Amino acid sequence: NGSGQLIFYERPDTDGPKLSRYSISPTSDPPSLKAVLSDALGVKGEVRKERRLFLIGQTRVHLDTVEGLGHFMELEVVMRPEQSVNEGQQLLVLADSRDERRNVPGCS
Repeated sequence: NGSGQLIFYERPDTDGPKLSRYSISPTSDPPSLKAVLSDALGVKGEVRKERRLFLIGQTRVHLDTVEGLGHFMELEVVMRPEQSVNEGQQLLVLADSRDERRNVPGCS
């Protein structure tokens, strides 16, 4: 539809579960936004990926195909304001223990 989003993530660059904050800014003109950001910040590289998104309760399952790198899966628990980090980690354990993966195409 020609629209897009600029998403900024603030999170540690470490393996495993982590708390992150993010900001989303919608755009109706992605090429213009790309040009302005490129002019302002420069370009160090470009990543081309296709993402499929599935929702299982509060968990977002991202299935990515990244050009030149392969296939990746990310689980992201979207916590409610009143939930603790421990509760978010328990949601991931519950999803795994119920073997929700069998309901996601491409996962075995």
